[in-house]
Amino acid sequence: MKKLAIIQSNYIPWKGYFDIIHDVDVFVFLEDVQMTKRNWRSRNKIKTPKGTEWLTVPIKGGRDKLIAESEIAEGNWQKNHLKSLQFNYGRAPFLKKYKFLLDWLYREPHKNLSEFNMHTTNMICGILGIKTPSLNSIELSVDGTKDDRIIHICQKLGATVYLSGPAAKDYIVDEKFEKAGIELVYKDYSGYPEYPQLFPPFEHGVSILDLLFNCGPEAPYYIWGWHELIRVPPPNQLIEISKTPAYEAGRP
Repeated sequence: MKKLAIIQSNYIPWKGYFDIIHDVDVFVFLEDVQMTKRNWRSRNKIKTPKGTEWLTVPIKGGRDKLIAESEIAEGNWQKNHLKSLQFNYGRAPFLKKYKFLLDWLYREPHKNLSEFNMHTTNMICGILGIKTPSLNSIELSVDGTKDDRIIHICQKLGATVYLSGPAAKDYIVDEKFEKAGIELVYKDYSGYPEYPQLFPPFEHGVSILDLLFNCGPEAPYYIWGWHELIRVPPPNQLIEISKTPAYEAGRP
């Protein structure tokens, strides 16, 4: 059995994105599809004392380009994003631990949005201990649209199970996967436990940076580790963490 997931690259994605990558044997960034504005490709949210705030990467041109072709516009976005993160997470216990990540994001020059997002995601996978290999769909030269393209990628990579985000239910035809001999599974984002987060009330649907800055090395537990029984003091006592609703709307 070979499990595959395929999602467009996102700007510093939320924890659910990394949960899917962790769950599969191979992950594909879907970059040879049309770029759309005002979505997770070029923006994400962080926590602030006044609620959530968007961090948006400015993009050149219109909507006639592929994600892989989208260029980042010049401006002060890096300076502004870094300033916002440093201000709002100044009291987070692990902000300084990830200075190297912030340096990559906001002190290095970036021109291509797709390359920037993919490299950032792979860096964060390394931080979280995720070893799933990733590919760029543009390297696969697969045709078709929507679910047909997904099926063709699965076939080309020899995948027998396709793990999809719940938002894809709007366009996926389940029978196509059954006919192709590919098991279709939808990711369930419910149940993520809350973690020590600044500025209550708690919000699940923010960038992974929020979890890293607040929990550091314990971040993987709050993404997938909570699924299992964990060992806590006193020795030999096992408990199961209770489940709480998680953010789903609008997520891949």
